[in-house]
Amino acid sequence: MEHTFDLIIIGAGPGGYVAAIKAAKLGLKTAVVEDRRVGGTCLNRGCIPAKAMIHASSLYREMQEGERFGIFASDIRFDYEKILTYKEETTQKLVQGVEQLLEGNGVTLLKGKGTLLADKSVRVVSEEEETVYRAEHVILAAGSKPLVLPIPGMDLPGVLTSDELFRLREMPKSLIVIGGGVISVEFATVFAALGCKVTILEAMPRLVPNMDKEISQNLKMILKKRGIDIHVSAAVQGVEADGEQYACRFIEKEKEMRVSAQYVLCAVGRCPNTDGLFAEGAAPAMERGRVVVDENFATSKDGVFAIGDLIKGAQLAHAASAQGIAVAEQLAGAAPTVDLSVVPGCVYTDPEIASVGMTEDEAKEQGISVKVGKFIMSANGKSLISKEERGFIKVVSKEDTGVILGAQMMCARATDMIGEFTTAVANQLTVSQLLKGMRAHPTYNEGVGEALEELGGGAIHVVPKKKR
Repeated sequence: MEHTFDLIIIGAGPGGYVAAIKAAKLGLKTAVVEDRRVGGTCLNRGCIPAKAMIHASSLYREMQEGERFGIFASDIRFDYEKILTYKEETTQKLVQGVEQLLEGNGVTLLKGKGTLLADKSVRVVSEEEETVYRAEHVILAAGSKPLVLPIPGMDLPGVLTSDELFRLREMPKSLIVIGGGVISVEFATVFAALGCKVTILEAMPRLVPNMDKEISQNLKMILKKRGIDIHVSAAVQGVEADGEQYACRFIEKEKEMRVSAQYVLCAVGRCPNTDGLFAEGAAPAMERGRVVVDENFATSKDGVFAIGDLIKGAQLAHAASAQGIAVAEQLAGAAPTVDLSVVPGCVYTDPEIASVGMTEDEAKEQGISVKVGKFIMSANGKSLISKEERGFIKVVSKEDTGVILGAQMMCARATDMIGEFTTAVANQLTVSQLLKGMRAHPTYNEGVGEALEELGGGAIHVVPKKKR
């Protein structure tokens, strides 16, 4: 096997494997190092398995509610083991696909633990051997791991991270979720739909605090309606054994409270996975556990780059992939193809949530005069057909030019439709330019046109307010 490459990438997650394939396509002799299955957290322990479980649990809930559509079914039940098998089969197919893509594009897959050495070479340790490889450039793409709160009781056997929750072979009867962000509300959606008693404890004043305030408010109402107990501004003090269950102590409105469940999930975010990544003297400049990079993702070590969850910024698979593409293009001397400043965010609850660019509040904080077009999806034909719960599409544009600054959606297929606005923000398109495209009927996407029409003088399917 060759021991010298143009580029070595440590980590074959969505940042690393995409960077490797792009670099190989651009003519660079490339290797990628991975000590687990390719695909990283996203394919194996995050995005894909979580969305598979969301799909299965949503289907179960829809079947239970079929009477709304005149459909009656008896003996509706689920087999948790088969749900897990379906999840794992989905992951396996995608992992095999990534392996085939790497091989098909001539990327060398080095199996083992990759460590950056002081001279910019990379040591790979597998069960069979230890080998040192050299490259002109190295990309660090080792990803992240679940963050565990530094509070008493987090080492108890019933306190789980998302990785450990995926490994459970039994359906939890009750679950406390510490954290109210994206990971938290997605898991809460899954297990509540399957009949688990779920409690969310969020330290901030609202769920998904980084998203539009109206999204947070609507989501809280919907989750409560589905039987999820939600506590916001709840500071967890510790976890302790409570018979066969585990109790969380938390402070809410200056009162100490306590809630118990079979399991406790710590879902407060993720931190960079730098375990064993650097040999002595090889670590680049770091800040709060993250690798410091410049605007080109270069570290303080010459020829070494870092992307994805290792660096400051959005911890999202598609952001890591885009960064990997950008570095590969840069190293190959190719023109950049992706605007890395425009990153869509998605939450796969029901209804789905998606956003990109600025919210109205963020624009106001920056002193930007804006117009907001909003369409309530209860007036959308497709939403009425599928009996969707409360939802909306909101578009933010500059008041003087009509340039789209951002969009926030909470409705069916929001995660698919946000792409239109990501393209609009990245290319500084205007409301009138987006309105030129005809939208098919009946579709959820018609709601996008209605929100844009509201900005341009009034949505077609909204009854105007009477003038006094």
